Amino acid sequence: MNKDSRPFASLAFLWPALAAETASQFASTMAREFVNFAVGRDSATEIPEPQWTTRNKVALELTAVRLRDFSSGAQCAKTLVCAPFALHGATIVDFAPDHSLVAALQAEGIDRIFVTDWRSATADMRLWSIDDYLSSLNVLIDELGAPLDLIGLCQGGWMALIYAARFPTKVRKLVLAGAPIDIAAGKSRVSTLAANTPTTIFRELVNLGDGRMLGHHILKCWTPEFDREQIQQLLEPQAEPGSASFDRLERRFHDWYAWTVDLPGTYYLQVVEQLFKENRLAAGSFVALGRRIDVSRLRCPVFLLAASEDDTVAPEQVFAMERLVDVHTCAITKSTAPCGHLGLFMGRKVLGGVWRDIARWLN
Repeated sequence: MNKDSRPFASLAFLWPALAAETASQFASTMAREFVNFAVGRDSATEIPEPQWTTRNKVALELTAVRLRDFSSGAQCAKTLVCAPFALHGATIVDFAPDHSLVAALQAEGIDRIFVTDWRSATADMRLWSIDDYLSSLNVLIDELGAPLDLIGLCQGGWMALIYAARFPTKVRKLVLAGAPIDIAAGKSRVSTLAANTPTTIFRELVNLGDGRMLGHHILKCWTPEFDREQIQQLLEPQAEPGSASFDRLERRFHDWYAWTVDLPGTYYLQVVEQLFKENRLAAGSFVALGRRIDVSRLRCPVFLLAASEDDTVAPEQVFAMERLVDVHTCAITKSTAPCGHLGLFMGRKVLGGVWRDIARWLN
């Protein structure tokens, strides 16, 4: 098994649905039964929100996001990390000592670092769209002052790319790590599931959350448990399995993984339908903030990072960026890390290797 890929074991109940030739063949009532079976009865367990590792402060707080300021110096260039807004919290970028992307960048002299700490969607936010989140991102960047360097991770990667293409003068350099850009360029478990699952399933999951896609419902559709060996392969810690230090790190990972964010139903369905099912971003038909997004309008250097063993975002889906841009005005640098998806952002050796290279590239 790949180092941090997780089989969709909990989705075995979906296979009869996936046999349908079209989503219209799968009745809404049947979809509701399948969804209720998969999700089961909600648990009332309260899971504490993961804590940040590196000292920071909230520089700005909006309805959808907190702007975390990790600045440690007076360097003029600012770097904004656009964390994923999909399932887990933004602490993926600052998980633990030796497993912090923020700390890895700081170690190479990137001393004005900011992070998008996306907030879990409340019931009042159920109708928020991708445009609403891009607007929030635009407020943060205007607050910091453009142009700046933008790092997009996983689902935060397509958001960062859309933003940079929509506002090309506001981004100096762009890093896309494990970001699903062209879904048709390769296959992963996530893209295959999105393509083959009838839309009614996703809509019923949103209905079950009263207009939101609840994080713990998403988690139940994945296999939520990582065993010790998989955590060791993912994090590549210095501590040996069975040691007290490793036990603490293992508990920290389980606690981090169990805490999830809720997504607005409108936003979630747009991501599934427009980006994953219809692949509009790569096709050049995605519209954001009133404009069609043309990736070839990018005028900044781009660094592409993929994981060789990524079963969530295939490397081809990341590196397809090369054919979408104008190579005469947008220089591409790319690298492949020997890890799985989460290892890109948490793995000790990856953070101490390729991310140090990216920091020097930003400088």
